[in-house]
Amino acid sequence: MNKKLIALLTLVFALAALALAATATAGSPHFIQSAFTTSTSGNTLTVTGKEAGLGDETQIHVTLSATALCINGGGNHPKANNKTSVTASGDFPVQNGKADFSLSGTAVFQPDCVPPMTVSFTDITITDTTNNLVAHL
Repeated sequence: MNKKLIALLTLVFALAALALAATATAGSPHFIQSAFTTSTSGNTLTVTGKEAGLGDETQIHVTLSATALCINGGGNHPKANNKTSVTASGDFPVQNGKADFSLSGTAVFQPDCVPPMTVSFTDITITDTTNNLVAHL
């Protein structure tokens, strides 16, 4: 009976150690909202940000999506077909449980959006497809 009790206790301790190890390496992925910045230059949108709580992951895959609108001098969007989708994606390394990223996407219009018309970006979304996180900016 002692052998059975020792075997059972060994199994219980092994399972507890395994559960503790899984908890210690697991992260709690989240975007750092205050770290997001967006900038535009002509038809190009750039978004930078930071994700933390990544545990022992080696990299994350991040995507940027947005809608680009061509706005006339009066501040109006003149044609429904004068908008386009913008996307960009990349893999970013994780260091010490954090990852910094920067993505740029360029809008291509047909016909071109030329001055005095300007480009405005809406529905800006950042997605970490590795951890199923989404941020709407």
